[in-house]
Amino acid sequence: MTHSTTATDWAAMAAGLLLGLSLIVAVGAQNIYVLRKGMVRECVPLVVGICSASDVVLIAAGVAAGGIVIGDRHWLLGIARIADALFVFGYAALAALRAVRPATVRLGHPRPATSRPAVVAACLAFTWLNPAVYLDNVVLVGSVANASPGRQWWFGGGAAVASILWFVLLGFGARLLTPVFDRPRSWRLLDVFTAIVMVVIGLRILLAGS
Repeated sequence: MTHSTTATDWAAMAAGLLLGLSLIVAVGAQNIYVLRKGMVRECVPLVVGICSASDVVLIAAGVAAGGIVIGDRHWLLGIARIADALFVFGYAALAALRAVRPATVRLGHPRPATSRPAVVAACLAFTWLNPAVYLDNVVLVGSVANASPGRQWWFGGGAAVASILWFVLLGFGARLLTPVFDRPRSWRLLDVFTAIVMVVIGLRILLAGS
């Protein structure tokens, strides 16, 4: 009996892991920011830690409240949506400016580091101002987890592990791109790509609320 219960618990955790990966592995503002910090090797443990811890807290909140933490408070998502769109557009503008006036960046020998408070603020903004993070980690993961009473925390644990693994891989694995991004042209192309993606994401955020 004990073996059967343990096997079922691990199955629930595996299901949560798969759902978590399906939600987080995507081209998004937060992932692009983490990737860039990883490539310039700037505050990587801090960035990975904040993003991972934030997801764990949100997933735990969703599981604890049965996925209904947001409830009927759609106005909260509306405020977050507008704030996130403005923040993303601002980051797109900075990326476009870097593309027009590229700085010399050599991996392993980066330009003067961004202040730690600025990095913390950016990580928190990319995470907590994003309406999708509440819908995904709180509402969706919380609801699916509680569809299996008694094993909801195993499911939530799997989703949390997925987030941690992803950010660790993205942040610390980005250095493998060193041969590609040790050329100024590569950084300019990345900044152009970042600016375009951020604008598209910002528009999608605004249109999602219309």
